[in-house]
Amino acid sequence: MSEFLQQLLNGLSLGAIYALIALGYTMVYGVLRFINFAHSDVFMVGAFIGYYIGQHVPQDTVGGGLIVLLAGMLGCALLGMLIERFAYRPLRGAATLNVLITAIGVSLLLEYSGQVFFGATPRTFPSVFPSTNFAFGDLVISSNQVVVIVVATLLMVALEFIVHRTKIGTAMRAVSLNPKAAQLVGVNNDVVISFTFGLGSALAGAGGILYAMNYPSIDPLMGVMPGLKAFVAAVLGGIGNIPGAALGGLLLGTVETFVNGSQWSTYKDAIAFAILIIILLFRPAGLLGKVSIEKV
Repeated sequence: MSEFLQQLLNGLSLGAIYALIALGYTMVYGVLRFINFAHSDVFMVGAFIGYYIGQHVPQDTVGGGLIVLLAGMLGCALLGMLIERFAYRPLRGAATLNVLITAIGVSLLLEYSGQVFFGATPRTFPSVFPSTNFAFGDLVISSNQVVVIVVATLLMVALEFIVHRTKIGTAMRAVSLNPKAAQLVGVNNDVVISFTFGLGSALAGAGGILYAMNYPSIDPLMGVMPGLKAFVAAVLGGIGNIPGAALGGLLLGTVETFVNGSQWSTYKDAIAFAILIIILLFRPAGLLGKVSIEKV
């Protein structure tokens, strides 16, 4: 039983990080109906912002950890808005394939620019939050895991509040539903879309720092696999559905952790994608997604 609880805790910790990244994918898709494949590399940039800021703040302190977290979120929010302004906005209204190729190009640009500016050698992420272990019998809980779960939960609750309880959230939902009608009633679509990119990128930045806390070796290509799995989580829960992205991330992280602790550990990535295929065969819209008919 203790082994089951240990694996469940590890899975929820990893799944919370996947959920934060998946929320960025699903928010952009919900508003613009395309996948921002550069999102996983914004996650990487967040980890490196935390790495450099973490060297200049008190380590192993709550205050220092919060400064690193906020700096990573703000830096990634700015990066996300710049990407939207200069890469995606000129293509708004263009063919979906053009936007998709641009997203892949921005992703590669960030990855290889990261190798130029940060270097290709893996770096050890500093200990920004106090790190200790709590033992409850055979169950061992790391303080970093607690931080990940608590911070991720607070950020997801804050996102839900912003989307459903604020004016900008109402505008986001209006643009998602019908951008032309939203513009006719006075919504500035450019501001809403830029805010959406900034908000999603801030969550990715937080995810990058939380991931680096638990897996402290970072490099410019670190976002590739977590980004793919977060995309799987977003589709699994229902792309464009915020609660679905959170659920998909938690489920995927939990399944991956349990598989990693079994004799099938070498197939954990394959099993994650196999689960996606199975879900889409029976629920093409995802677990919480709704089937919609598009007019052509």
